[in-house]
Amino acid sequence: MIPVNFIYKETHSRQIQKNKHDTELKLRSDASLTAEELLTHLSSAHTGLTNQEVENRQDEFGKNVITTGNKNTTLHRLKEAVINPFNIILLMVAVVACFTDVVTSKNPDYFTVIIILSLVFLSSLVSFIQSQRSNTAAEKLSKMISNKSSVRRDGKLIEIPMDEIVPGDVVWLSAGDMLPGDVRFLSTKDTFVAQSALTGESNPVEKFSDLRNKQDDALTDLCNIGFMGSNIVSGSATAIILTTGNNTYFGSMANTLSGNRAETSFERGVSSVSKLLLRMMLVMVPIVFLINGLMKNDWPSSLLFAVSIAVGLAPEMLPVIMTSTLAKGAITMSKHKVIVRTLGAIQTFGEMDILCTDKTGTLTEDKIALEKYMNVHGEDDVRILRHAYLNSYFQTGLKNLIDIAIINRAAKYNLENILDNYSCVDEIPFDFSRRRMSVVLIDEKGKRQLVTKGAVEEMIAISSFVEIHGRVLPMDEKSRRMALATYEKHDADGLRMVAVAQKNEVPGSGAFSVKDERDMVLIGFLGFLDPPKESAKDAITALQEHGVRTVVLTGDSEGVALKVCGKVGVNTSQLITGRDVDRMDDAALHDAVNTCDLFAKLSPSQKERVVKAFQTSGHTVGYMGDGINDALALRQADVGISVDSAVDIAKETADIILLEKDLMVLEEGVLEGRRTFGNIIKYIKMATSGNFGNMISVIVASIFLPFLPMLPVQILTQNLLCDFSQMGMPFDNVDNEYVKKPRKWETPSIKSFMAYMGPLSSVFDILCFAALWWAIGANRIELAPLFQSGWFVFGTVSQVLVIHIIRTGKVPFLQSKPSLPLIVSSLIVVVVALAIGFTKLAIGIDMMPLPVAFAPWLALILAGYFVFAQLIKKIYIGRYKEWL
Repeated sequence: MIPVNFIYKETHSRQIQKNKHDTELKLRSDASLTAEELLTHLSSAHTGLTNQEVENRQDEFGKNVITTGNKNTTLHRLKEAVINPFNIILLMVAVVACFTDVVTSKNPDYFTVIIILSLVFLSSLVSFIQSQRSNTAAEKLSKMISNKSSVRRDGKLIEIPMDEIVPGDVVWLSAGDMLPGDVRFLSTKDTFVAQSALTGESNPVEKFSDLRNKQDDALTDLCNIGFMGSNIVSGSATAIILTTGNNTYFGSMANTLSGNRAETSFERGVSSVSKLLLRMMLVMVPIVFLINGLMKNDWPSSLLFAVSIAVGLAPEMLPVIMTSTLAKGAITMSKHKVIVRTLGAIQTFGEMDILCTDKTGTLTEDKIALEKYMNVHGEDDVRILRHAYLNSYFQTGLKNLIDIAIINRAAKYNLENILDNYSCVDEIPFDFSRRRMSVVLIDEKGKRQLVTKGAVEEMIAISSFVEIHGRVLPMDEKSRRMALATYEKHDADGLRMVAVAQKNEVPGSGAFSVKDERDMVLIGFLGFLDPPKESAKDAITALQEHGVRTVVLTGDSEGVALKVCGKVGVNTSQLITGRDVDRMDDAALHDAVNTCDLFAKLSPSQKERVVKAFQTSGHTVGYMGDGINDALALRQADVGISVDSAVDIAKETADIILLEKDLMVLEEGVLEGRRTFGNIIKYIKMATSGNFGNMISVIVASIFLPFLPMLPVQILTQNLLCDFSQMGMPFDNVDNEYVKKPRKWETPSIKSFMAYMGPLSSVFDILCFAALWWAIGANRIELAPLFQSGWFVFGTVSQVLVIHIIRTGKVPFLQSKPSLPLIVSSLIVVVVALAIGFTKLAIGIDMMPLPVAFAPWLALILAGYFVFAQLIKKIYIGRYKEWL
């Protein structure tokens, strides 16, 4: 017989292939049309769509989002809340209980079945409500961060959220923008696109608007088609949207592209603990079943008891606790202006021990001011500013802070008038290997001129001439040293230096390229100041105190990097440049990152390599960046951090978005990540140690007692109460000492904790058995309900007590206070448990009310448990140097 799952997978795979084939045919067809034919085909125009046309198309095509399934619907969340392994076990118990207590019983008793079904209902309800709340919180947070597109609507260029784009929209794109759908380029200006998400190729490809495709070109090689999932690296373009959402090429294969991403250490840890508990449960069920069946000769009751014990051991609250804690953490972090795009990143944020960050805007004010415009001698010269202004004004790519500073300073000198004398013929966009950009201008007399600005050393390398006192002279060793001396002097003073060059021997026609950037005339330098933030030093110190080492990865020169980093407290005793990184093999770089906190003049790929070296050394690395040059490092890091003002590709790659570009904001997020992780660990350590102890206690009771220590209905009721007592845990306080250092998931720590605390709880369970057997006299089969009532009360109250013992390494209540929600949930459960055990309510679940004489024994055993738990805690901390 062929498995149904196999048939589904085959059908699903064929459907994906068909979608890809249909999408490819459409894109190839659109690529072969002229611009006018395409506009007619899409019922659009160069001025864009009207608002009415947009509304109609939104109804037809829906939101511009890619979905790989219906996992975010209310129905799906309801299904997940109801159908899970723990509820399935409960329903199995209900079936067995229905058979033994109703079908085969002379006096049918529906109470156990009702209790079990109530447990399923309440568990599902709580899980569903928490899931809904978490989803709502996540949606609210995601709305705070949204990528936008510039689109023509009714002839006007406006900015709209990317998910509102529809087929037929005409969009304007520039460097840093993500393509909001599959597009056909209508006009391009040195447009280079990064398609690595689709093709894996690291180098950007140039796109054109004309029909120059070949018949045998691969789809991703079509030069006038752009794909959702790619981004503009340099240049600019206008394009028309062909397809959106799941209809795009990326969307058609989203199911295969998404795959199963690598598990984080946290996910691996939760999985290992869940497997451990399930293994305990699978071992426990047959042992308890056989012992009780053989010794008590009541196989149906023994089976029901064993399965009920299995339910008690199952960590059914784990999904709820995790979801609630992560959602609460995300909301709290948002109040500190830290937006979490994926909830799972919270724990990784808290685990981070290395923060790699760019310099500009993070350590500095991000308010670059043009301080100097000088010739190669270092003398002020407005002519240098004029050439730089022409270069910055006429370039069509993303105008960075340097361009804006130049334009602002030129405005103060009323240099705008010179723009009328020039028009831009072409440009050679900036890229991170050349580290420069050029524009080709033509003046009123028809004279052509190439004006270039960029990183000093790269500019000197392409300059064969130098302008000195108005004369153009060949650049010899003397003039080269003079120019470098001027650069190094101001660079050492902390000015960010940019060189300016030009030449007049420019081809009269044809496309310009990098090859034309040679034999340039170096005319001077620009010096920019981006002062350090006042808060940066305090923030770096605070992060250091919390176990996070700050490492600067910058594309800036050594002088500027040293000056700024020295002022803000980054260790500058060792500096490694991009050239050094290129010369190092992986082993050498691995050694270097252990001691170096400052890397300068790095390319994007070098930043990525440094991040990878830290990871190889066993660190959890966060990377903070906001530019196109940061995308590779953001993707490589364990947790990518960007800001709301970042370029699209940086925001899309990041896991966490800061609403303020400030390390102080980052520190608050790190601490909240650790608090979130701490509250999850509390539950997991409590669940594993408690379940291990219960396993020992049940086996001992099954061997020595002539009756069941508790009936299934009592176990399930106790389980329900204990679950409720833990509901306040996501909102609990976390000791300041706990958040002082990064927290990683360590399964061996959980196992050792279980080995200490589990047997301790069993010892006091057995003392409770002894008190009930000898002091209270519940030592006959007919008094089994009295014995069961006693263990029910002790088991429930001690489980609540252990929450407060485990939640802190200090003395609970006196040295570390729990949160109000945890206190309230704990008190309610203790009161209800005592009320059931000591009143006639006990009869409702087949128990006898306890005599008041048991109260002193209960108090004594609980007090002993508390004292010895504190002693064990001291021994444990003394040996392992930690508690949670």
